[in-house]
Amino acid sequence: MSEDAKGKTVTKLNLVESVYERIGFSKKEAGELVEAVFSEMKAKLIEGEKVKISGFGNFIVNEKSPRKGRNPQTGEQITISGRRVLTFKASQLLKERINQDGND
Repeated sequence: MSEDAKGKTVTKLNLVESVYERIGFSKKEAGELVEAVFSEMKAKLIEGEKVKISGFGNFIVNEKSPRKGRNPQTGEQITISGRRVLTFKASQLLKERINQDGND
């Protein structure tokens, strides 16, 4: 990775630009496509489904049970409520590619 690429963040706008440049859609169409993909992913995750993108990874919603914890300031015991958490697990292919590109 070059020094220029370190610390940069890819945004939705960057993805729209990429689709526009690579596929040749208009910027409006590219924006609609990117938005549609993210909307579908969000909807499926909200429903509790796993989103698997081949060669990239899996987005999974896990249920966390309520548990006992402690307030670090007062030491008072509290119950931490249960919640749903989103996790991402990179595919083996992506992991290999990241490590390969980082060692060139």
